[in-house]
Amino acid sequence: MNSEQTATVTAIVTFTLLAIDLVIRVIAIIVVPRNRRPTAGMAWLLAIFFIPYIGVLFFLLIGNPKLPKKRREKQAEVDEFIRESTHGVERVSDSSGWPAWFEGVVRLNRNLGSMPLIGSNSASLIGGYQDSLDAMTAAVAGAERYVHVEFYILALDKTTEPFFAALGDAVERGVQVRVMLDHIASLRSKGYRRTLRRLDAIGVKWQLMLPVQPLKGRYQRPDLRNHRKILVVDGEVAFMGSQNLIDRSYNKRGNIRRGLKWKELVTRLEGPIVSGLDAIFRTDWYLETGEELTRDIPDAFDQPSEAQDLDCQVVPSGPGFPNQNNLKLFLALLYAAKQKLIITSPYFVPDEAMLYAISGATQRGVHVELFVSEIGDQALVYHAQRSYYEALLRAGVKIYMYKAPYILHAKHFTIDEDVAVIGSSNMDIRSFELNMEVSLLVRGRSFVQEMRAVEDGYRADSRELTLEEWMRQPIRSTVLDNLARLTSALQ
Repeated sequence: MNSEQTATVTAIVTFTLLAIDLVIRVIAIIVVPRNRRPTAGMAWLLAIFFIPYIGVLFFLLIGNPKLPKKRREKQAEVDEFIRESTHGVERVSDSSGWPAWFEGVVRLNRNLGSMPLIGSNSASLIGGYQDSLDAMTAAVAGAERYVHVEFYILALDKTTEPFFAALGDAVERGVQVRVMLDHIASLRSKGYRRTLRRLDAIGVKWQLMLPVQPLKGRYQRPDLRNHRKILVVDGEVAFMGSQNLIDRSYNKRGNIRRGLKWKELVTRLEGPIVSGLDAIFRTDWYLETGEELTRDIPDAFDQPSEAQDLDCQVVPSGPGFPNQNNLKLFLALLYAAKQKLIITSPYFVPDEAMLYAISGATQRGVHVELFVSEIGDQALVYHAQRSYYEALLRAGVKIYMYKAPYILHAKHFTIDEDVAVIGSSNMDIRSFELNMEVSLLVRGRSFVQEMRAVEDGYRADSRELTLEEWMRQPIRSTVLDNLARLTSALQ
């Protein structure tokens, strides 16, 4: 091939690549922003424009924040069944004592997540890591009919061995034990294969949640995860909150070397709201296995209960729903607060709406506090979170940093003196869009007072971050924080 022919081929290849590049950019402008948050759309467009081929590859891999259509249709089918079959089960307290805005929030949750507000419940908080494991193990040891276990991370180790032993004993007594664990999260934990072998050995029925197994025909966006933590025993007692079933070091060398220990908060529940959490498990079991457990949900909700003082509502959320249920709940509560708003979130990466809601709260005179960890276990999220500190401090938010070597992993907040939320959901974009989460809305002064005591304990073990201190941060930290903030929008 002579030089003229070489030049012609080079020109053709160059023109073709430029044409492909132009087509990619035009298609991206049409496709990417559709039904996507403006910040996320802009972040994806920047990635595709600056690194077109790599950007497109990643967009095709993780650009869709929803579960497959068939699964979403099954979720909608179950939601409609729950909504239609649970009329009249509420038995709530006298609504004349509710805050004026509370009924609207309840209706919002009912429309988005189908679950009713239910009265006559009791709840207690468990802040000790081992204490919560012991309480869950004791509940399983007393099971007579069934045990439903659903955790983002489930791992067999020295810390969780008694819980696994209790599951095995329950099976031997004839108790039906079902276990669900998130595939990718548990796979990345030490002893995954050993855990599955133990589940097989003790005879429980177990199922992976959101498995990434393309050769078996089971695949969705690989970073969509089931982040829920639920234990239900006999439909009479339930546990939910932030804690996974694993040693508090997560059995990771880096955590052990740094001496990191996770600080959690779990709530133990009794009353008809237990059936709401059980409905979440039964729905997830059906979605993963096709085995129908959902038809028993209405009867479970209608179980009698001794009168207690708490009205509760379960709020499921995640990529199986058309709306961001948890984000809309949180925003509604942030705007409803009149006197005090105290937030605990280990991974606090708000979107614009939440940032405006928090700053708006301080501007109308609400006392706002945010509890976060002094150190982080996930560098990208840690730096993205830090990028919001200056704006929050300038808005008047008091930021308390829970002292090392603890990772404050609890997820909850309180509104004034009557309402609280606790669950698995962080206040970050991942929890709002990519994770299946469960939150519990609680109305009752006694529960809020117990939560206030927990917050007082956090405050005693934290140091307050001031704006003056923050402004002394080195420029390299600011650059890292801002870069991490940009990447957090790629959801």
